[in-house]
Amino acid sequence: MSDAQRRLILLVSVIAAAALMRILPHPPNFSPIAAMALFAGAQLADRRLAYLLPFSAMLLSDLVLGFHGQMWLVYGCFAVMVWLGRCIADRQRVSPVLATTLGGTALFFLVTNLGVWAFDGLYPRTWDGLVSCYVAALPFLQNSLLGNLFYAAVLFGAWWLAERRLPFLRRTSSRLAAA
Repeated sequence: MSDAQRRLILLVSVIAAAALMRILPHPPNFSPIAAMALFAGAQLADRRLAYLLPFSAMLLSDLVLGFHGQMWLVYGCFAVMVWLGRCIADRQRVSPVLATTLGGTALFFLVTNLGVWAFDGLYPRTWDGLVSCYVAALPFLQNSLLGNLFYAAVLFGAWWLAERRLPFLRRTSSRLAAA
């Protein structure tokens, strides 16, 4: 088995483990899914696989957790997280990972809660209703932010440490060129 194949198997395993954690009990919105999408985008040179793995993981966990009307917005936000990961693929340091984690979290909060306001009928479609929707979602933002920061630190940090011990895990320039 080549180093590239061993690296891919380990990446798929890490992403699958993160996805599995979504179905374990956790505080609302404190899950590894956004960080997993960012990590997949940053690590997987094959663009299709970078999107396919997180979306497959989401779909499989949604089969267990249940589907809802805003899934298309959620999946769209996670597609952006994969794209953000691809943007930092060649500079996976603390600052870019932190910036994309924070930006992705903010985008997810803004988009999905706009969707709740616009489509779920829980709030009046007025400025006050929109503000009420965002204010009511602030506790979820806190959990999302903490979860995304925690899991991004775990995924990127553990991978960084593993690369130091297992050189075959390092992205080479030929792998970056494939991205």
